Amino acid sequence: MTQDSGDLLQHPRRNLGNRYRSQAQKFVRLANMDESRFDDNIAWAEQNARQAILHDFTDEKNWRCLADIKVILSDGEGLYALLEDIFSVLGRDPDNIEQLQDIDFLKLGLELLEAAFSRDPLDPDVWWSNMNSEKTIESNIEAFSERCKKLDFTDQRANIIFGRRIERLRDSGYTLEFIQLSKHLLAHRPHNHELWMELGRLHERRGEIDEAWMCYDHVQNLRQHISPRDDFLNRLTSKMDGKEQTQWSKPSVEKRDEFLRQMMELSKRVSKSEDNIQHAYTDENVDSKHPDLSRLELLISNEDFSEAFFLARRLISQGEDWATDWLETARVGLGE
Repeated sequence: MTQDSGDLLQHPRRNLGNRYRSQAQKFVRLANMDESRFDDNIAWAEQNARQAILHDFTDEKNWRCLADIKVILSDGEGLYALLEDIFSVLGRDPDNIEQLQDIDFLKLGLELLEAAFSRDPLDPDVWWSNMNSEKTIESNIEAFSERCKKLDFTDQRANIIFGRRIERLRDSGYTLEFIQLSKHLLAHRPHNHELWMELGRLHERRGEIDEAWMCYDHVQNLRQHISPRDDFLNRLTSKMDGKEQTQWSKPSVEKRDEFLRQMMELSKRVSKSEDNIQHAYTDENVDSKHPDLSRLELLISNEDFSEAFFLARRLISQGEDWATDWLETARVGLGE
């Protein structure tokens, strides 16, 4: 089954990105050569540069191309919007966002963009090389892990960028760090089925059967046309190498509940609803409505879809079938 158009647009396609960037650069040259057609050619250049980023946001050259065109057009507001967008891709680091206040973007915008790429290269191999070049790798990984805890990964592009980074950690033997940081990414975008699958495979290799089953179960609930949970169960219960059939039962409701509760807690870091929820719980005039229903309503109304997603899944695992419709609503909000 093919991915929907939204998913496809958010996944990098380097060849198309390169093609559109080349077209943008060609129109910039034409604009400089023919002053009478400058407006038309620079407009085509800007349009192609935008398409280059749309098709491959992981290539820094595409961002530089559009930023250069914004400077040519003296479009300070456009350059601000571009920087704000790249900071969303980089997890909306509060330190980066602070730099957008009260500066002359036409003078300093390109410098700020380069500073962002110097600190946070979009290429995961360059990022990993930088992690190995300063101080000790352990101290750099520790600092990276602590920084990730304050970042916002609700933007799917940020999930992809940081997902590729933590894959470098896993491939270099830092499996515990990969597991910890995967959960931070998934708490913000729980429908990232590819990362759930990678996490499940790692747990399976480590012999952590319950954890692997819960990850595969999550994938199968998200992508019902594939069956990693059932395939995993078949691997567990089939006779292999002449051994007796393995007896195993899925994790208890209590263990699944604890897993989903932990994911809910992680997703609260970017929640807009917590103050309102606390107020609702202490309001003496609150009606007799189920408290979890009230919480789901508030989460959905505030577009806190990640937390609503995990709350609904937790309720369903407890036998509260009425939460199924709320799970679907959260999925739609997340872009499923």
